[in-house]
Amino acid sequence: MQILVVEDERRMAELLRRGLAEEGHQVVLARDGMEGFEIARMSAFDVIVLDVMLPRMDGITITRKLRELKNQTPVLLLTARDAAQDIVQGLDCGADDYLTKPFSFDVLLARIRSVSRRGAIPRTVCLELGDLRLDPASRRVTRGSDELALTPREFSLLELLMRNSGRVIGRETILESVWGHGCEVNENTLEAFVRLLRMKVDTREPKLIHTVRGVGYVMRHVMRQAE
Repeated sequence: MQILVVEDERRMAELLRRGLAEEGHQVVLARDGMEGFEIARMSAFDVIVLDVMLPRMDGITITRKLRELKNQTPVLLLTARDAAQDIVQGLDCGADDYLTKPFSFDVLLARIRSVSRRGAIPRTVCLELGDLRLDPASRRVTRGSDELALTPREFSLLELLMRNSGRVIGRETILESVWGHGCEVNENTLEAFVRLLRMKVDTREPKLIHTVRGVGYVMRHVMRQAE
């Protein structure tokens, strides 16, 4: 599953990312409420794991705003508050479930499986941008009639960019999402991977992977006008 984790406590965020990745899930991390809301608003996920107490925008507000936008992605709230009124407030705002800290990771996995069965927003099975097509299920990537042979890391990088097509993804976000928080990979390594990915994806016009200097990368399908 594609899971968005919004957690500002770094140790907890890394434990969640690592544990969920080991279970075979793709994890995108957001460090504060505003970032989490924007990512959830722009991208499709199977489940959102959302801390309640967050800087810039709390989890209750995020959930309510997503529901107002008709985003029905299942939301699992995490919080240290276990009073009845807190649980009621969380569920009334549109959350699907509520898990109090500390919790067993096995219980977290069970709750994620449970809320995911309730149905997420409709998602395109395959990701497409122009003539580029990525199938997450079969891990097959094609551009036009050509099948592209990508390494697992290149595939993860491309999938992240395609799921956020039209949105600039910062270098730090890419490193955390593809390599994991606390990784020893630097920006030079990321640039090398992007260069290799371009050599496979952008062998024809229009070029799809674009650099936003000083920020990161974005995938766009922009046809050049005839002169």
